[in-house]
Amino acid sequence: MATSSTPLVFKVHRCEPELIAPAKPTPKEYKPLSDIDDQEGLRVQLPIIQFYQYNPSMEGKDPVRVIREALAQTLVFYYPFAGRLREGSQRKLMVDCTGEGLMFIEADADVTIEQFGDALQPPFPCLEELLFDVPDSSGILNCPLLLVQVTRLKCKGFIFALRLNHTMSDGGGIGQFMFAVGEMARGWLVPSIPPVWERHLLMARDPPRVTCKHYEYDEGEETIIPNDKMVHRSFFFGPMDVSTLWKLVPRHIRKYSTFDLLTACLWRCRTIAIQADPEEEVRVICIVNARSRFNPPLPRGYYGNAIAYPVVATQAGELCRNPLGYSLELVKQAKSVVTEEYMKSVADLMVIRGRPKFTLFRSFLVSDATRTGLGDVDFGWGKPVYGGPALGVVASFLIPYKNKKGEVGIVVPIRLPAQAMEIFVRELQAMLQGKPSERKPVFKSSL
Repeated sequence: MATSSTPLVFKVHRCEPELIAPAKPTPKEYKPLSDIDDQEGLRVQLPIIQFYQYNPSMEGKDPVRVIREALAQTLVFYYPFAGRLREGSQRKLMVDCTGEGLMFIEADADVTIEQFGDALQPPFPCLEELLFDVPDSSGILNCPLLLVQVTRLKCKGFIFALRLNHTMSDGGGIGQFMFAVGEMARGWLVPSIPPVWERHLLMARDPPRVTCKHYEYDEGEETIIPNDKMVHRSFFFGPMDVSTLWKLVPRHIRKYSTFDLLTACLWRCRTIAIQADPEEEVRVICIVNARSRFNPPLPRGYYGNAIAYPVVATQAGELCRNPLGYSLELVKQAKSVVTEEYMKSVADLMVIRGRPKFTLFRSFLVSDATRTGLGDVDFGWGKPVYGGPALGVVASFLIPYKNKKGEVGIVVPIRLPAQAMEIFVRELQAMLQGKPSERKPVFKSSL
């Protein structure tokens, strides 16, 4: 396990923001989002960041120019991204395909990738400079759906940062778009995976009918802690760490995924750390990619939101007293409920209940970013040394990562109050030494 350390400070010089429109004329039309896309919980901006090292074979080529042109070419195929969102009756969102374009920022920074050191993982220093929030650009309606900033570095590497209006795509969808941008940058004329809109596949039925239990949309009063009271740290899990954790669970459930294992471990450590009342209900929400849960599966190339937020709950005392296998079975149970019928039921619930937000009340929200393809995006300089979510404020992401030793593993950003973070680190270290504590949590918070 390794964590990020010394803060890094540097200066960024930015040019004036510009709009990049599709390279060719595109259809002018309205395209409704699905009833999964436009739920309240996805009406947010999702930041992504990619770090690219200097490549001698690209000497003389400017990443800003290459990526600017590639974006314009890619928008011909993904033209809804060049439009603006409008809201119709019953809060229904639709894309007005105006062809105005995405927002683009050219920048230079007086820093090298090497200077980031262990900080080359969330939380990133000076993120607000690497992905500048252009005034009046971050609204969900009537604003650019994508903002891209390309920052050249002193080492001749560069940083590609992107802000996505989450109602348009999930992690897999934006990963597909960015992969296509990389292909265009490398000389492709059309994307290898043709984009598929087909948002009607996730529209509510007529009449809508909720047929499944959706505890993730229960109403609950969330605890709001000021950001300056929170500590952000990232934790690296290498092959040896994962192997140690597997030894803590019964042999018959070692067939579960690494995501399941790490989620179970982190949920248990977090619950101990926040010192919840033993009788208090605590939840884990696993973000599930439902593309393959349909029969037939959603079309390859579908880039809308196809994710669910299944939840499972238990008492804090039970979670902390029981061995790791207990929480692992619960995580697997949560993910197993997502089916085609479940997704249709979610879409129907959105229409019936006015597109509510999933609740984070007493919940640990986890997302698997290892399969988004963000780490494979190549603009001609090779794959990024880091590619994935830039923040882990609401959710903790499992992100593929190679550390300084060359170990390939998973890094996970965690956000907790300072005192809780100290307990979390202690509990996690004990588990990674094969000595998990069995303790009864002391009441303190309902985080």
